Parts: sequence; structure tokens; C-alpha cells
Amino acid sequence: MSVNTSEEQLYRPNFHFTPKSNWMNDPNGMFYLNGKYHLYFQYYPDDNVWGPMHWGHAVSEDLIVWKEQPIALYPDSLGYIFSGSAVVDVNNTSGFGRDGKIPVVAIFTYHDIKGEQEGAIDFQSQAIAYSLDEGQTWTKYDGNPVLPNPGIKDFRDPKVYWDNEREQWLMVLATYEKSFFYSSSNLKDWELLSDFGETVGEHGGVWECPDIFPMKIEGTEQIKWVLIQSINPGFINGGSGTQYFVGDFDGKTFVLDSTFAKDLEKIETKWLDYGRDNYAGVTWANVPETDGRKLFIGWMSNWDYAKEVPTATWRSAMTIARELKLKVVDGSYMLFSEPVKELDTFKKTILQKANIEFDKTYNITSSDDIALDKAVVEIELSNLSQDRYTFSLENDQGDVVEFGIDNIVQHYFIDRTKSGDLSFSEKFADKISVAPFDTVQDKIHVQILIDKTSIEVFYNNGQTVMTEIFFPNYLMKTLKLISKNHSKLIIEKLVVSELDF
Repeated sequence: MSVNTSEEQLYRPNFHFTPKSNWMNDPNGMFYLNGKYHLYFQYYPDDNVWGPMHWGHAVSEDLIVWKEQPIALYPDSLGYIFSGSAVVDVNNTSGFGRDGKIPVVAIFTYHDIKGEQEGAIDFQSQAIAYSLDEGQTWTKYDGNPVLPNPGIKDFRDPKVYWDNEREQWLMVLATYEKSFFYSSSNLKDWELLSDFGETVGEHGGVWECPDIFPMKIEGTEQIKWVLIQSINPGFINGGSGTQYFVGDFDGKTFVLDSTFAKDLEKIETKWLDYGRDNYAGVTWANVPETDGRKLFIGWMSNWDYAKEVPTATWRSAMTIARELKLKVVDGSYMLFSEPVKELDTFKKTILQKANIEFDKTYNITSSDDIALDKAVVEIELSNLSQDRYTFSLENDQGDVVEFGIDNIVQHYFIDRTKSGDLSFSEKFADKISVAPFDTVQDKIHVQILIDKTSIEVFYNNGQTVMTEIFFPNYLMKTLKLISKNHSKLIIEKLVVSELDF
């Protein structure tokens, strides 16, 4: 870090949510109600490393600008408040509503730290709390836990969804190697339906933070169910990552679609994000049908190094909020994700060009043109050949983050091995992250979100996404595009915007 630059100036994100101070990890309990999006999160208010978990709270009217609120849920005699979800109980199935007030019900994991330390297995159970003031204050249910532990060491992170077709609350719950499904009519009494995943997907670590929901396939009326399942460790690029599955749900059982399940021994894992810093993400509840979007946010870090990153005042940020879409690509279902459309209202176009041909290095922009610590770059490239095309985000002191398209070995990549401060963890830059693709890319659309300490790269309208953080010693000043073998390339369209808040 420059001796003349403070941590706040150099590292505090401009447009990603961070707590004012101390530790944050998983997003929790997200819901929309009366014009406000609520984001809760794993939070330890007394230190900048993981500790006794609370639920922190932030609200937004546009999914971009967040206002931190007072702590929502505190630990108590039953344990720490681990991850979970929240639902708007419109029909008052829980009975918590009164005087015409609609209850919001949070479903979370109690983590009994004393039981864990004493060697017990059943130290995690599920509990609920309710709010009658739109999520500002909460009352824990006297009958907690509503779902006691059945004798499983890892038993946590309940995500609840209203299954309108069967008129039931559906809970998906993570265990060490699979997901459990439960149903309820009142959010208090839960019945085990089935489980999924013991023989499919990645199993290099603990399954965590699941989510399940139906989605229309883009451009059709056909519905498939999507199961999101985080895992730590076991990610293709190291540490924590989020896989997903597409299939059908009959009210009791989730079954993989045939495009996944033709040969269970050879299923190719599909990752929501191939960068190392998008973990434990889940979706918002109660988004109006008139909106129709499936909205998602993730924790922008990785358990390989989250506790050691070089910020003292606070630790961690969230990704940009994203819209998920389900599409068919080459006969298989794929989740696409892109920044929410609300981000567009903050864009101030600084640079716009078209039909640029080059064969070596092209300077896209510098900090003289635009603030590269709060920028969005959209670029359409054509005439790509079997070459390596590198975007280089750099400063004059030698810090550089490289990312792009390698048509020689057929993968996208992010290389932060020279990105600045690497001293805090041996795992932070021990490898170059890659995202494979099947055929040489001839034409591609790229959207790049650049904050002080992060990039989020969306290829081909979010078909492949890569999110990574970095800690430069000085602010990044220049973004270049480099053709390794000097093959001719056409920039069909280039739009560079600064975000104006």
C-alpha cells in the first residue's frame, strides 16, 4: 500500500456493499417488501475475523446503493446465528401476523459452539424468528428449534421457498454431502421429503448454502427447477465455489434433467461463477411477479484467504446484485447471470467507439479519461483467431491483473499473480483461474465491472462469469487489450462508463 494512501482510499469498494466495520461473510435472509430490498449477512461486530455470528442488515431501493441498518439477530443461549433465509408470509400461515401486519419469518441455523467444542455431533439445528415491522426488529420463536438435529454433524443453511403449486413451504438444507428437502404448512412443523446429491456433483468439501426455485427457460413457457449448491473446499479453481443443478421437482423429490443425468459417472459440474470470489450466494424472496426476475447476490471472497485479506477496518464485500436466467445452450440447460438493470441508471458514458482494428496492444482507457475504480466496460470483439487476448488492468508501479480469452487452449482466465499485495496468504495467487469453453471463440461480448479491489467479468451476456478480488499497492490506472500473437482483431463496439452516485 502506498504510504500516502489510506486503506479506505485504496481498498474500500465504491459500489459493492461492505459493512462499515468488522467481519462479514454469507448473504442471508434476503427479501423484497414495499419498495425495499433487504440483505442480511453473517456478521461479527467485535472483530475483523470470523467470530460469534450475528445477522447484520442492509436495505436498498435499487439493489446498488445499500444503507447499513442495526444488527438484526444476536446469538443467545442456543448458539450463534448461522446462515439461513427469510420469507414474507403473506397468508400468515405461521400465525405470527396480527393487527393486519404481514409477518416476515427468518429461518436460520443455531450453531451450539459449546456442544461442538465438547465433541457433540448434533450442534446445529434450525430455528425461526419473525418481524412485524418489515425486517427491522425480530422476535425469536419460543418453540425453537423448529427442526432439531437428527444426528448429523453438518446440518445447516436453510433456504425456504413458497411452492405455490403444492401450497407448501419448501426448505432445502445443506448437509456434508447432500441436500435435504423438507415441507411445512406453517414454518414451524417440518416433514422430511427426500435428499439429493450424494452421488452427483463435486464432493471435495462440505456442501453449504443451498437454494432451490423454478425458472422459465428463456423464450419459452417451460419450467425447470434449479438447485444452487455451494461447496467448501472443492471448487475447480481452489477453495470455495458454487455449483448448480437443473432438473424437475414433483413436490417431494428433485430429479436431474436428462441433459445432466445421462451418465451419472460423467456429469460435468456446472459452476455459477468461475472466479474464486463468489461464494454462498442465494436469491431474494418475494420479488413481485410483475418484476419476474430471479435476483442473486454472493459473498465476494473465498475461505482459502478470507480471514487474512489486508483490510483492517472491515473484511469482505458482496458481489454486484445479479439477474439469473435459464437458457438452453447446445442442448443443455445453463444458468446465465448479469448485473441487475438498475446499475444502468448510474452509468455515465465517457467513451464510445466502434469498428476499431488492431493487432498488438490497444489502450482501452486510462484514469485520465475515467475513474477506473468505479467503471463499467462493455466491448464486442470479432475476428478472433487461435490467439490469446488479454485485458490488462494495471498501474505505473507494476501491479497488474490480467484476464481474457485464450483461444489456444480454449479457456477464459484471470491472473492476479502480480496484482499487488500477495503476502497475506500463500493460496491467494497460487494459480491462474480458468473457465473452459468447447470451441474457439470467433466473436464475443464482454462486460467488465471494475471496483477498487475487484473485477467481475461477464462473457457472452453472462454465460460465463468470473469474479475476483485483488489488493494493489496503488490505484489501477490503465486498461489495455493485448493480442499475444499479434493477430488482427476488430472491436466492433466499445462503451466505457463511469458510475456516478
